[in-house]
Amino acid sequence: DASRPIKQSEIDACKAAGIEYIELAIAIDGLSVLVNSENDWCDCLTVAQLKQIWEPGSQIKKWSQINPAWPDEEIQLYGPDKDSGTFDYFTDVICGESGAIRTDYTPNTDDNVLVVGIQGDKTSLGYFGYAYYYKNKASLKVLGVSPTESASDCVVPTNETVMSGEYTPLSRPLFLYVNKESLKKPAVASFVKYCLGEGQALVDEVGYVRLGEDAIEEARQKLDAAMAE
Repeated sequence: DASRPIKQSEIDACKAAGIEYIELAIAIDGLSVLVNSENDWCDCLTVAQLKQIWEPGSQIKKWSQINPAWPDEEIQLYGPDKDSGTFDYFTDVICGESGAIRTDYTPNTDDNVLVVGIQGDKTSLGYFGYAYYYKNKASLKVLGVSPTESASDCVVPTNETVMSGEYTPLSRPLFLYVNKESLKKPAVASFVKYCLGEGQALVDEVGYVRLGEDAIEEARQKLDAAMAE
């Protein structure tokens, strides 16, 4: 499973080990930017503002530094740690480089811990996958994200905006990377077929967004071709 595309260093490691793999997209995620449910001043942040907040060496400490009309209160930041694919993807598209981020925030691998942190801090701000927002939408507030400098272009993550790509740049595909050799094992082959078949019914249930039928069919054809080798 992977929540970001494979890195070149990982491609090289596979090649060195003689591993041939296939990349299969299986769902879509919309990384969500969250605040405490009592936050009544911020409904949207631009990508530029998110970068200002999260980039290495950021001097943004208070909400009022982003907008003078907002509270002169410290922002309590929460996010995934460096072992997370979500961390890699967010830092890449928001900060401009994978892994580039300020260090004075509360990191955790467990998104449920991040949920609890944001729920307990009125001045909090954090990010994690859409599924965890989906499960906790009654107790968290999701922000819109604008890819331009204008708040009028803000888009909130929903199934529709994530699937269409309108929620940009935080919509991302989720992948399975499968060792071709392992597909000779009936259990592995059956599992991967299930993920691209009837298992797709579970994508919505767990809080992610289904791929379009064309994309799923492309993945199925890629699997069939690998199994025929």
